[in-house]
Amino acid sequence: MADRGVDLSALPKEVRDQLAELDLELSEGDITQKGYEKKRTKLLAPYIIHTPGNDPSHVSTAFLTVYFLSSRYRERRNRRTHRNGGTRDDRYRSDIHSEAVQAALAKHKEEKMALPMPTKRRSTYVQSPINTRTPPDSSSGSEDETSVRRQSSLVAPIPQVNPNLQSPDSWINRSVQGSSTSSSASSTLSHGEHQPHEQPQTAAITDMMAHSRIAPSQNSAPPPDVTAVAPPPTRGPRVDLPSNAVVRGMSRGQSRSSMMETADGVPVNSRVSTKIQQLLNTLKRPKRPPLSEFFTDDSEEIVEVPQPDPNTPKPEGRQIMPVKGEPLGVVSNWPPALQAALARWGATQGKSPALTALDITGKPLYTLTYGKLWSRSVKLAYTLLNKLGTKNEQILKPGDRVALVYPNSDPGMFWVAFYGCLLAEVIPVPIEVPLSRKDAGISQVGFLLGSCGVGLALTSEICLKGLPKTPTGEILQFKGWPRLKWVVTDSKYLTKPSKDWQPHVPTANTDPAYIEYKASKEGTVVGVAVSKVAMLTHCQALTQACNYCEGETLVNVLDFKKDMGLWHGVLTAVMNRIHTISVPYAVMKACPLSWVQRVHIHKARVALVKCRDLHWAMMAHRDQRDTSLGSLRMLIVADGANPWSVSSCDAFLNVFQSHGLKPEVICPCATSPEAMTVAIRRPGVPGAPLPARAILSMGGLSHGVIRVNTEDKNSALTVQDVGHVMPGALMCIVRPDGPPQLCKTDEIGEIIINSRAGGTMYYGLPGLTKNTFEVIPVNANGVPIGEIPFVRSGLLGFVGPGSLIFVVGKIEGLLMVSGRRHNADDLVATALAVEPVKTVYRGRIAVFSVTVFYDERVVIVAEQRPDASEEDSFQWMSRVLQAIDSIHQVGLYCLALVPANTLPKTPLGGIHISDTKQFFLDGNLHPCNILMCPHTCVTNLPKPRQKQPVGVGPASVMVGNLVAGKRIAQAAGRDLGMIEDQDLVRKHQYLTEALHWRAQTDPDHVLYVLLNAKGVTVGTATCVQLHKRAEKIAAALTEKGSINTGENVVLLYPPGIDLIASFYGCLYAGCVPVNVRPPHPQNLAATLPTVRMIIDVSKAACILTTQNLMRTLRSKEAAASVNIKTWPTIIDTDDLPRRRPPQIYKPPTAEMIAYLDFSVSTTGMLTGVKISHAAVSALCRSIKLQCELYSSRQIAICLDPYCGLGFVLWCLASVYSGHQSILIPPFELETCPSLWLSTLSQYRIRDTFCSYSVMELCIKGLGTQTELLKARGVNLSCVRSCVVIAEERPRLALTHSFSKLFKDVGLSSRAVSTAFGSRVNLAICLQGTTGPDPCTVYVDMKSLRHDRVRLVERGAPQSLPLMESGKILPGVRVIIVNPETRGPLGDSHLGEIWVNSPHNASGYYTIYGEESLQADHFNTKLSFGDPHTLWARTGYLGFVKRTELLDASGDRHDALFVVGSLDETLELRGLRYHPNDIETSVSRAHRSIAESAVFTWTNLLVVVSELCGSEQDALDLVPLITNVVLEEHHLIVGVVVIVDPGVIPINSRGEKQRMHLRDSFLADQLDPIYVAYNM
Repeated sequence: MADRGVDLSALPKEVRDQLAELDLELSEGDITQKGYEKKRTKLLAPYIIHTPGNDPSHVSTAFLTVYFLSSRYRERRNRRTHRNGGTRDDRYRSDIHSEAVQAALAKHKEEKMALPMPTKRRSTYVQSPINTRTPPDSSSGSEDETSVRRQSSLVAPIPQVNPNLQSPDSWINRSVQGSSTSSSASSTLSHGEHQPHEQPQTAAITDMMAHSRIAPSQNSAPPPDVTAVAPPPTRGPRVDLPSNAVVRGMSRGQSRSSMMETADGVPVNSRVSTKIQQLLNTLKRPKRPPLSEFFTDDSEEIVEVPQPDPNTPKPEGRQIMPVKGEPLGVVSNWPPALQAALARWGATQGKSPALTALDITGKPLYTLTYGKLWSRSVKLAYTLLNKLGTKNEQILKPGDRVALVYPNSDPGMFWVAFYGCLLAEVIPVPIEVPLSRKDAGISQVGFLLGSCGVGLALTSEICLKGLPKTPTGEILQFKGWPRLKWVVTDSKYLTKPSKDWQPHVPTANTDPAYIEYKASKEGTVVGVAVSKVAMLTHCQALTQACNYCEGETLVNVLDFKKDMGLWHGVLTAVMNRIHTISVPYAVMKACPLSWVQRVHIHKARVALVKCRDLHWAMMAHRDQRDTSLGSLRMLIVADGANPWSVSSCDAFLNVFQSHGLKPEVICPCATSPEAMTVAIRRPGVPGAPLPARAILSMGGLSHGVIRVNTEDKNSALTVQDVGHVMPGALMCIVRPDGPPQLCKTDEIGEIIINSRAGGTMYYGLPGLTKNTFEVIPVNANGVPIGEIPFVRSGLLGFVGPGSLIFVVGKIEGLLMVSGRRHNADDLVATALAVEPVKTVYRGRIAVFSVTVFYDERVVIVAEQRPDASEEDSFQWMSRVLQAIDSIHQVGLYCLALVPANTLPKTPLGGIHISDTKQFFLDGNLHPCNILMCPHTCVTNLPKPRQKQPVGVGPASVMVGNLVAGKRIAQAAGRDLGMIEDQDLVRKHQYLTEALHWRAQTDPDHVLYVLLNAKGVTVGTATCVQLHKRAEKIAAALTEKGSINTGENVVLLYPPGIDLIASFYGCLYAGCVPVNVRPPHPQNLAATLPTVRMIIDVSKAACILTTQNLMRTLRSKEAAASVNIKTWPTIIDTDDLPRRRPPQIYKPPTAEMIAYLDFSVSTTGMLTGVKISHAAVSALCRSIKLQCELYSSRQIAICLDPYCGLGFVLWCLASVYSGHQSILIPPFELETCPSLWLSTLSQYRIRDTFCSYSVMELCIKGLGTQTELLKARGVNLSCVRSCVVIAEERPRLALTHSFSKLFKDVGLSSRAVSTAFGSRVNLAICLQGTTGPDPCTVYVDMKSLRHDRVRLVERGAPQSLPLMESGKILPGVRVIIVNPETRGPLGDSHLGEIWVNSPHNASGYYTIYGEESLQADHFNTKLSFGDPHTLWARTGYLGFVKRTELLDASGDRHDALFVVGSLDETLELRGLRYHPNDIETSVSRAHRSIAESAVFTWTNLLVVVSELCGSEQDALDLVPLITNVVLEEHHLIVGVVVIVDPGVIPINSRGEKQRMHLRDSFLADQLDPIYVAYNM
């Protein structure tokens, strides 16, 4: 064997060894082709005979194939066994295919896609280099647990990242100037501290600064939220106002486009913006035909139905004729049953060897003779029937099913057990040895045992010892398994039968002989029952087809428990007295050549192998001159039906032809558990031409037709035949889906077989059996072609010339995508042809499809090599996308890489596909890299909606409403009524007068009780105490602060009575109080700038506060955040002298401003509204009527008292109505969650008010303690109404959980309700004490996206439950208005809620008074209908529905339902989406999602999810989030961001601040765990 003058046999031994090692490295992917050639050239250079023009660097690779298996090589091989075995790459590798893939990729290179690489936090997945961590062997079943345990070592903390190191995504950003490096390097600051902002701020913030006259300092941090209590900075507090906080309301007509131009203040070269831009650029390239541009409203059609392509190839041949096998010959000495054959050989040829088993090193361990096999089988049969129970009871009777649990290394014990069962006439069910509770598919094996009614398991003593045990030593009860009795079958435990006992050997009949297990595509394990006659006939057919002779030797590498290994190596072998040499899987891993050596040593005539065995032997082979395969007359390739087996067979022949292997002995065959052997190639005549191959077009195959590939060789599939049909069998090809209609001659279909030698049923599953074992084919007209039943084989193929059978795939590997068929194995082969050397661990790739949004989507999961770099992996993934798109014309939905050795394994080391798929769907796959491509492969989305022009006049709306029988959507609370008594008018005109009057008429009545965390009263205020304290403060304001009437005064207090007294002190002095949440002392950097901003914006002349807070405002820490020298006058109200003001101020008119209410909206805007004295008294009166408040009543308030209705209830309502308020500061619940509920029980409170955050605290803190609360005597049966104060859609899930949880302590399910207020009107709805209970309706979400309201039944698909937001307050009117046309809407429409009431706010508090904005939001008129009434726009979308309930006046009750904020809705694909609906879906997707928020950026939907599990779950969330949003909302997610808990900013009312989050994301300030850009 010489090439270019190199005689390999003449090379020195060490050079041959080095060449062999090099070859091995290349085959295992440890070296690139280029590196391999370079090293090889260097080694051979000294030995090359130079002929003129011969360059030593061009040594051909063709001649480096076979070398001696030297001892050094063996050592190295043993040392590296963990790196070999289970490899699938070359089983699928075909040179033709690799060329095709390279060509396809080259085509893509011209239009190179710059895919945005995902951003990953460095610590998430740190894989140690391969030399420090040896992965456990992927293919040994016994090491499954090790691989699970070792996963933990994949995640390790790493040292601080050097920001100068180049990040993995820099290669993609090189084109973009100024892109920053990795996320962890650029955002190492925690959320509490702020980076100096060098970049220009948005137009909005500069605008705000101009208005508020704050000098924008160079490093001012974005001002934080004004309303949130900041917790101590454990992980960045949930506060902060986004950098675009605006102090005026933003007009709703005005869009955010002005901000968009500067990308919301994000510098254009920010990394996130760059990546999103890359994503948009990639998505702009139309990969699929564009969608047609129209939309039909209210259509039931969700999915775009693809129109049939006129160019689709269709079958054109005539209808196929059934193919008949040769007749099954009758041989005179064939036994009447298989047991009879064993009895015959046992008696006449007792010394003849039946089975030789090998030890782990590949040397013979023992040989079982036919005499021994017979005697032991008889002993076992006798023991099973007579010796298991007590004398009188027989545990087993003929026909019972028995599990056989034997390892692959012990064929002898299995043979004895199998034949022992046949002789005892019990039915053996061979299964794999269970290794742990976590075995892949273990519960499904339990299903098999259950459906077969197995109660007894036979095993060997060694195997029994190895089974997992409980601490008491009993065998573990495996998940889903029936209770089993274990019987050991070693000879020493068997009883010799008495002389007169003989096993009963009847002639073969139709009773089941044995049951073979089979795992379906979904993972269910079923048992195929094979009758005694079928078993015998199958052995006869195999004997005839393979021409077996008595006394031959057969080498079996396959699993002897099932399939070919059982049929040839155990059953047919005994029938023909063949000597079987069984090579266990473990031996193959240690010494892949062992089977070749056995063939040579034993001069074996037949070998039974799979493609992988050919590949391993070829890879491990050296030039062993003494190895000869000349004795083989048949090399049966069990998986020859795999389309890619042809390359393994060719390569093996190429190497071993020089060792006597004859081309005609290679016999591929096709089998299935149901039909058993379908076809097998017969051994050819020496010298005869080999059968031709089919070169098929992949495009044709995907449409189920046979087309010879002529044009594009890139998408061709070369298939070899699997010979002819079995003797005595009849074969048809039928369509795989729908009725079993016969195919045409050029059509691919499922092979079905009629033969006596096939399975008879799925044991115990009659329904499934009928569809598979009793198929009657029909012709094109649907008429059955005969009466004989056929069995489905599960194989897809066609009949070629000369009645040769070709198989192109299996039904269970079939992926049906958009009506086209793709074979999973074909996709695996394409993926493997994309240079997997650097990335994929030992070629382990799984392909399956998942159903998402009405179609199958292709998912590829591969194990990643431990030493693969991020960049290599990402590059490989993007190349696989391109290759599969080019060759198979199918888009991939998801491509995931998981750490090596983590995919679930089958017993022989392959990938357990159904478990892998289940892990993927359950979010338990833990990928280390993932790429989702929903934009390119989801082509059946509904068409975008075209918005109708809005020029609609009043007539058409009115006519339309009347014709459709709809009402105008409006509702009103009951009348406020007139107050007759002048004294009452005087008393209630102003709150100051009310307090003064109460102090005179009922001085000792306690108005307020303040509690601490222990439930102890720490402060009370009677009417007179409050009045006197207010007087002192008023005096101090006029004396110390020199305050003039009408000036603004900031109140800076913790929740308590001081706050209330200071408020009335301001009113007494004629000032306007501005209530502000105090800064958090532990987190001044984040909270103080907000306080400063409100003080500056409100132009406050003075600050009233406590001594502690005054010290804080002037501290060094405060100086670090704000300029403390420019505070207005600060008055500490702790120790004031006893002074009285000269007089109590009385406003000249009730329209004067009483106070300013500042709050941050959910869109992150800071807005201050003016509340007049008239509005205050109207609101208090309205609440008094609704809640029936009077002096003898007590209410409990657990709310933040800084803005909105919370402030009104805390400070104003008690003074007006005279009831007693028990005040519970919400922050006290953090230390004592039961404080609020204990108080309700202790004081027997009937009415209480709280916030959603208080409810959440109770649920989290007391979820498991209801029994404890009961024991402590907490009883909430007294609570009549518990109202949640909010400015949002009612959180139904939360209120339901709360009611359900505390039902045990007496809380009535009817008690919990919600209120609704907005900036323009602090209280629109509030559930009172009278009136009907709040009602819940179910709305169709599809209609809601079109701004329509369609009620559906509970549980209807796509239904959204909405709860009424409380009863409309007295004096309030609401109407639903189209925000664009400003015309009233009917009650079947969703529109903006407008409100008219005496307690509307007077306007926004702005410095220059933007009258246009005031007019737009506060004094708006309808464009038609009732043009005179003035309305205020709430900025919330909702609808009104008339219910069946009656209100107090006896009329039917109109309920108001709030759906969401208009500013927050997402306009996508022409439809209106509400973020909380999408967020609800996302939060349900996986147990590790704590909270989520969504927003849009340039038409891309961005989902941010907080991960509460371990960081290895982070990437599991990406496909689940994408799936759920696509399924439930018909939207494709553009970017998925996984962050730590606590990153999504939330204001004090518990509302998410999505715009703030959006700005932080775009400014790259989130420090995400992972960012996935969906393609």
